[in-house]
Amino acid sequence: MSDVLMPSPNLDVACFQVPSSSALETKVPSSHPPKILLLYGSLRERSYSKLLTLEAARLLEAMGAEVRVFDPLDLPQPDAAPESHPKVKELRDLAAWSEGMVWCSPERHGAMTGIMKSQIDWIPLSVGAVRPTQGKTLAVMEVSGGSQSFNAVNQMRILGRWMRMITIPNQSSVAKALLEFDEAGRMKPSAYYDRVVDVMEELVKFTLLTRDVAPYLVDRYSERKESAEELSKRVNQSTL
Repeated sequence: MSDVLMPSPNLDVACFQVPSSSALETKVPSSHPPKILLLYGSLRERSYSKLLTLEAARLLEAMGAEVRVFDPLDLPQPDAAPESHPKVKELRDLAAWSEGMVWCSPERHGAMTGIMKSQIDWIPLSVGAVRPTQGKTLAVMEVSGGSQSFNAVNQMRILGRWMRMITIPNQSSVAKALLEFDEAGRMKPSAYYDRVVDVMEELVKFTLLTRDVAPYLVDRYSERKESAEELSKRVNQSTL
């Protein structure tokens, strides 16, 4: 870094990096289908968030993705069961498996549901040295019983950012959801359906674009610095 003018003496030169387009080039791009996990936020027998999620899953499969839909039934409340609980383990294994996710929640009392939040809360920020969500893509959707709202999708965007996910720009909000699905549970033709197609298409594109370079995209100066300091302390500690 000797040929780079440092903007501040506070900067750790050894940990500072200049972002490079060459680091974003993948020599051998992944050829397997994008792996997408879908979560929905209701346990009702006729759950519109589940029906919308299943529509999204069909679209993703048609676009060449491999999908898994997690059923939140019997998932315990966070901290009410050990991490070894079968449903917790299933969810965490799927989160680790995935390269992208779809979160779909009803809007209840102006917010995402507790069912949706519980699933997200059970996905840890880190497991040892592995962070199950960072660098993965995310699409957010919501359904509401009344007029169109964006409270739930906005909340989920905040959570996605907190979990260091790449949340795509597009999103879906289906108003008066009970009118948008037929008796068989399939979504009727509408501008709402077209938007869901848009969102899933964008999710697949962003997943293909970022999955091979996700570790580089989420690599941080502050964490490189912290790791270097910890390594220095461990190497230089005196032997008793």
